[in-house]
Amino acid sequence: MNSTQLLNRAADNIRILAAAAVEKAKSGHPGGAMGGADFINVLFSEYLVYDPENPAWEGRDRFFLDPGHMAPMLYAQLCLAGKFSLEDLQNLRQWESVTPGHPERCIERGIENTSGPLGQGHTFAVGAAIAAKFLKARFGKVMNQTIYAFISDGGVQEEISQGAGRLAGHLGLDNLIMFYDSNRIQLSTECREVTSEDVARKYEAWGWFVQTIPGNDPEAIRRALDKAKAEQERPSLIIGNTTMGKGIVTAEGESFEGKCSTHGAPLSKSGGGSFEKTIENLGGNPEAPFAIFPEVKKLYENRAAELRQIANEHYQEFYEWQKQNPELAATYERYFSGEAPEIDWTKIQQKPGAATRGASAVVLSSLAEQVGNMIVASADLSNSDKTDGFLKKTHAFVKGDFSGAFLQAGVAELTMACVCIGMSLHGGVIPACGTFFVFSDYMKPAVRMAALMEVPVKFIWTHDAFRVGEDGPTHEPVEQEAQIRLMEKLQNHHGKNSMLVLRPADAEETTMAWRLAMENTATPTALIFSRQDIPALPVQNFEGFSKGAYIVNKDENPEVVLLASGSEVSTLLAGAELLRKDGIRLQVVSVPSEGLFRSQPQAYQAEVLPRGVKRFGMTAGLSCTLEGLVGENGAIWGLNSFGFSAPYKVLDEKLGFTAENVYKQVKALLG
Repeated sequence: MNSTQLLNRAADNIRILAAAAVEKAKSGHPGGAMGGADFINVLFSEYLVYDPENPAWEGRDRFFLDPGHMAPMLYAQLCLAGKFSLEDLQNLRQWESVTPGHPERCIERGIENTSGPLGQGHTFAVGAAIAAKFLKARFGKVMNQTIYAFISDGGVQEEISQGAGRLAGHLGLDNLIMFYDSNRIQLSTECREVTSEDVARKYEAWGWFVQTIPGNDPEAIRRALDKAKAEQERPSLIIGNTTMGKGIVTAEGESFEGKCSTHGAPLSKSGGGSFEKTIENLGGNPEAPFAIFPEVKKLYENRAAELRQIANEHYQEFYEWQKQNPELAATYERYFSGEAPEIDWTKIQQKPGAATRGASAVVLSSLAEQVGNMIVASADLSNSDKTDGFLKKTHAFVKGDFSGAFLQAGVAELTMACVCIGMSLHGGVIPACGTFFVFSDYMKPAVRMAALMEVPVKFIWTHDAFRVGEDGPTHEPVEQEAQIRLMEKLQNHHGKNSMLVLRPADAEETTMAWRLAMENTATPTALIFSRQDIPALPVQNFEGFSKGAYIVNKDENPEVVLLASGSEVSTLLAGAELLRKDGIRLQVVSVPSEGLFRSQPQAYQAEVLPRGVKRFGMTAGLSCTLEGLVGENGAIWGLNSFGFSAPYKVLDEKLGFTAENVYKQVKALLG
């Protein structure tokens, strides 16, 4: 057991490195990092199990940071563990540095999740804990791991903490241990100015095992972690009452701890804190603050040796298990390969003319039987978003039983999205989650993080347009498609479209959409489905669909191209028949994914949308959804207002989504 003196020395080393990194960068958040140093030091030096030489080891513990602004603490800690160099810390927040302002997922360096938007990080941890339970139910003790999370006052205040806390307690995630860094200071106020809730009692009411400790005391931290590790029924919350800016002093040597000004500014800009005197106070050299104390270096060298031994023991147990369970071991390897699962798509037989949400249920029913590591979630809408196609072939998770593969998330769309992201971050599972498309608004912050981290979560959004009908404008998505398709235009850091967005035009296209989604292991996928039945298209063209757009039917030398996605394609086809009776030559195009289409060679794009030919687009969303495809010499019929409450066929007629209006608008376009 390490001495208290040594642990305090190591925590002070973290404080020095964090403060120095922010000081050199001339921006950042030193105060929280200095207050939280004690917990993260005890965790990494004595508890967190991982392989220093194999950071992607599937059986490792995971540490999820929620307050990304405490990046200097995490970088300093990982520097002690050998994952970052002192030079890396000196380049905090600089161009092309490996230490950006908020941590970005990098398994090789020990960073499990990108963090920044408060509340999401610890919810990722809940998802990872669920994934670990799911995998343990299938593989046993080889997945016997602990998921750790670190949350701050701001993360507790974010509304998502309600969903994460409720869900973790309800499911009895005893493999989850969360440290709450309660320093009672925020960026602009003290916490008492914005909240007076009893956090401990709140989490206890959700079914958590709660301990409150002095959060800068390593012995108290160790005792709390031991008790949390021993808990076998509930997730654990350790409320650590810490000191913001621990160790900060003024030029006169007086304490400058617990100040809001140290939250988000270098010590020299904090209005009282002295960087030089603080470094001296913590036992460092202000002339050379980027240093690791010899005894701290030895502490982490010893821990690395311990971890290698622990990992080797786990590997030996795994090899023995592998010998005794060769088929199960092969499944394990396949689940963690990150490769797309093998699926026999010919087993899926669709009913022509079905709603695409219903067609999605047919696919999900087959996936439930063919993909053993798929987990589907719904926000209290499984019988309406038709994720129940999957549920009917399995059962929902309950406390003590994770043998099923369905998560009833409750009415908590953002929580559900982040939990599914956390499952994906853990690895070994393929998560998907469903709700109404209009409620994707609740999920946008999570979708953005999924795209940034390049995790292949499948987002299932049904009731895709004003044809929701009688429920009225509150439930009728109009601007949502335009918003989510922006993610197709946004590039990730690998230069690829940050998201695949697919809106199929009939039941067969729905199967194709799911195929692309399951084959997409590099980014999140959005699947946008209809509530109402849609006539079947006259062709089935997976090759064209997989290119994002294709010709459904055409005449020689077309005078006009009609293009749409989803339900509107069949409306265009009906309008095309009226136009052809007038001798108008045309080409009808289905565009399930503009982003995918614009990634194709120019020759293919010109074949589908020939240059110099007028274009008419129809969309049940904002007209701007199709502007990039139609161009300035064409015309778009869209919905540029909120929807209305009425039966959907009445709305089609009143809003102009009819074959007759297609005829009228195209005739006007052609003059």
